[in-house]
Amino acid sequence: MASSAAPASSKASSALQTRAAYGSALIQDALEQRLEAERDQLVLWVPVALGAGAAAWFVLPDPRAWAASLLLALATALAALVVARGGRAPVLVAVLSLAVAIGLALTWARAERVAAPVLARPTIAWVTGRVEQVEPLPARRLTRVTLAVQAWDGEGSAPARVRINLDARTAPPGLARGAMIRVRARLMPPAPPAVPGAYDFARVAWFAGLGATGRGFAPVQVVMPAAAGATDVRAALTRHIEVRLAGSAGGIAAALATGDTGAIDETDAEAMRRAGLAHLLSVSGLHITAAVGLVMWLTLRLLALSPRLALTGQLPLIAAAAGAVAAIGYTWLTGAQVPTIRSCVAALMVLVALVLGREALTLRLVAAGAVVVLLCWPESVVGPSFQLSFAAVTAIIAFHEHPRVRSWFGAHEEPRWRAVLRGAASLLLTGLLVELTLMPIAVYHFHQAGFYGAVANIVAIPLTTFVVMPAEAVALLLDPVGAGAPAWWVADRALALLLWIARTVAAAPGAVTALPVMPLAAFGAMVAGGLWLAIWRTRWRYAGLVPVAIGAVWTIATPVPDLIVTGDGRHLALRGDDGGVAILRDRTGDYVRDLLAEAGGLDGVPELLSETRGARCNRDLCWMVRRVDGRVWRVLATRSLYLVPANELILLCRQADVVVSERRLPRGCQGRWLTLDRATLATTGGVRVTFATGRVATVRTAGDAHPWMLPGARDGVGRSPMLAGWLSMLPGMDLEAKRP
Repeated sequence: MASSAAPASSKASSALQTRAAYGSALIQDALEQRLEAERDQLVLWVPVALGAGAAAWFVLPDPRAWAASLLLALATALAALVVARGGRAPVLVAVLSLAVAIGLALTWARAERVAAPVLARPTIAWVTGRVEQVEPLPARRLTRVTLAVQAWDGEGSAPARVRINLDARTAPPGLARGAMIRVRARLMPPAPPAVPGAYDFARVAWFAGLGATGRGFAPVQVVMPAAAGATDVRAALTRHIEVRLAGSAGGIAAALATGDTGAIDETDAEAMRRAGLAHLLSVSGLHITAAVGLVMWLTLRLLALSPRLALTGQLPLIAAAAGAVAAIGYTWLTGAQVPTIRSCVAALMVLVALVLGREALTLRLVAAGAVVVLLCWPESVVGPSFQLSFAAVTAIIAFHEHPRVRSWFGAHEEPRWRAVLRGAASLLLTGLLVELTLMPIAVYHFHQAGFYGAVANIVAIPLTTFVVMPAEAVALLLDPVGAGAPAWWVADRALALLLWIARTVAAAPGAVTALPVMPLAAFGAMVAGGLWLAIWRTRWRYAGLVPVAIGAVWTIATPVPDLIVTGDGRHLALRGDDGGVAILRDRTGDYVRDLLAEAGGLDGVPELLSETRGARCNRDLCWMVRRVDGRVWRVLATRSLYLVPANELILLCRQADVVVSERRLPRGCQGRWLTLDRATLATTGGVRVTFATGRVATVRTAGDAHPWMLPGARDGVGRSPMLAGWLSMLPGMDLEAKRP
């Protein structure tokens, strides 16, 4: 019996192995067929993999995780090449794994290369430095100056670069790029997010090389004026435009020409954001396209006046060259920000394609722009500017590349009125698609999403492209001969209409919906699903709807936070039983009030805890009660620095579930569930608490070794010992020479 059972078992095992091998072969064959059908789209995943590697460096906590991920990606690439026996799948896996490794390594190396001393603690010091940039902010009556520090008398290591706000009325006449100035200033280290999910200026400042920011005091001494004849073309052009057009209209006109938004009133800037028109203030594809198109049109029309030139057939080539010069010059003039660089690269590729007779507007063009940006500035992948800009362009091109869309909105033999309606419908649908595409990014970074932007853009985009920008360009061309006034009047009227649209749409009910929390994994799922939908061309692209839906449901189902505490412990926001948000201090600045409202998912002005029913407050303390799922949560917070009798404070603490204070509390003053005083918040940073789930989210997490979070970064250069050791073995990499 045993001898007969053994052959039977062996035969069954062999049959199972045969079936498994056959099934594996079928899967591989089906996958190869899919990839063969999508062969033209495979290269588009390279920038996605580069970006995924760069993003992984920010998500993973420390050098061990970065090194492990880097080695895993390289091992996967090698393994895929080893097992490759023809076909596209192994090669694709190898290429994408290598791209992930390159993206992670580039980001890691750039974070180390830009390392510079960061101010350890707030201080008041005399700073002497060379002016690198001057940014007038007329709407705030300030002038922002970036200095390369030459000398200072403060404590600790001197930051390499600082950014100081000066009162515009006391700024000296010789304040210009290249000048040497001496100023007494109150300086602060670059601020981390005040609460979880808020803007991380410390990270941005690290990659910008900024070691401190602050406010300067008058008088400002010009130690050495700028070199004779040195002029800041961008600043001079901005001033010229703001003189011609007053108020926010001048600020928007300056933003279109130079990218400088300092003269736009904050109320109008907020209206533009709420109306979905903020993209008009950031020079990107729309502006580059308008500038290149106008220059090419003028070049063709002017040169065509010469029959000799017209008969050569070279006018399109000359016009394309002029357009390329315009794109590069416009990018330089507007400060060469990431969206502008991406748009400039795309414009240059479009011009090359037109000259060669190839189709210009394709996803390959977008992919090439993304690769350029990621190779030069890999840290931009986690910024909203990069994400919004590339997501919008990718969605537009992918939508209009669809065969049905091409048949609907392509050229037709029809009456002109139908063509106009068809164009309007195309613009509306494109706007709706862009709004839906950008919504997850807006919710993740800004905790709110708008719904009327598609309608507002139907009027705003043509108005800006075909009226405002041409009128402004004509006015600037005619100003040297004193004939620009009529064109400025046209631009002023058009900008007034644009601002009216923004204010009207922003004030409409339901213009903005606040969603305070989007989990990182949900955001990643929606991004991955959106890319899957946009890049593939066959029917399996629609599988991308699954992660998009999962991310959306996950976000909606995530409970809103009940308690939000800033990193200094001075401010908090508590959600009431009615869903409203109330803040602790009666005298809270606009910035902190808006920050807490946004983090709490409130589209409006928060209430004061001292005026709500669920709280009892005096000048020093506030006692709050919150009911969640049948449980009562009691929160105690201090409101001043005045000492409260220790015994009484300890008794209150023992009755409270959560205690919040900006100062160090007595040892016996501990909340029954959570205590957030100065010592605790110094470790955690800002805190977000959800009572229903008991989840506590913090700005700082244990083991986070990103350089701007390291304590060593406050006194000098925060550097990863592991990467420093590796880089020191490379020729020409003298890391110690970077230390001042």
